[in-house]
Amino acid sequence: MANLYQEQSNNVWRTLWLMTGFLIVVIAVGFAVSYYYGEPSILYGAVIFALLMNVGSCWFSDKIVLSMTHAKPATRGEYFDFYTVTENLAITAGLPMPKLYVIHDPAPNAFATGRDEKHAVVAATTGLLSMMSRSELEGVIAHELSHIKNRDMLVMTIAVVLAGFVAIVADLFLRMSLFGGGNRDDNGKTGALFAVLAIVAVILAPIAAQLIQLAISRRREYLADASGALLTRYPEGLASALQKIGAYGRPMQNASHATAHLFIGNPFGSKAGQFMNKLFSTHPPVEDRVRRLLGH
Repeated sequence: MANLYQEQSNNVWRTLWLMTGFLIVVIAVGFAVSYYYGEPSILYGAVIFALLMNVGSCWFSDKIVLSMTHAKPATRGEYFDFYTVTENLAITAGLPMPKLYVIHDPAPNAFATGRDEKHAVVAATTGLLSMMSRSELEGVIAHELSHIKNRDMLVMTIAVVLAGFVAIVADLFLRMSLFGGGNRDDNGKTGALFAVLAIVAVILAPIAAQLIQLAISRRREYLADASGALLTRYPEGLASALQKIGAYGRPMQNASHATAHLFIGNPFGSKAGQFMNKLFSTHPPVEDRVRRLLGH
């Protein structure tokens, strides 16, 4: 397994590749549509859109994810244990104190987001905060702080935003092409282009979702588990927390494949047996994570 510094460097490169890939896809689709309609302005618009989305996904990704998960700011007075545990572990890890958010959901789960250590956010569900003992909560928070320390969260969060917008762009261009028009000729080039464009637009949406899996590997969860255990010096706390999270049967109220990989546990619950949920799962089996933590 790569060491911490290698993993941090790899995450920077993954982020750059992800943003470059998004830029290429949007410009390519924009070029096809501009050619179809004979309007170069569509290509220019696609270039501007892709550049703005790359910048926006980096600077505003945390706000977008918090909005998608319906997270609300957590105060020290109302969530004292959550605040003090995070504060103590952040000091131990040498990290700035992240902003804390709470998701009002009975399913136990948590995630970290933000573009860097100085703009980090840790969010936890009310179910997790009420269900965990202090040592278990320390294990969960240490895991999330490890994602921040390892620079996982930047590529994890940008994947949510860019993959989602690739799907939106594909759907938009498909709808535009259905209205006809364009540079029609007697050789049937336009009809062939329309058919190819339609097929590409249709398949881009599931590819965008699959992009999340390609950018986010299960190895990161193992690395964050190991780093979190080193931070607390008590792997049993995180192991117990993972067992509780994994045993909870019901899914989160706003579970989404777009944000699923951000959470410490599968947001679709232990009873999520549908084919699609398994196909897009980015979480290693809880049993394997616990076994590694406890050295069994």
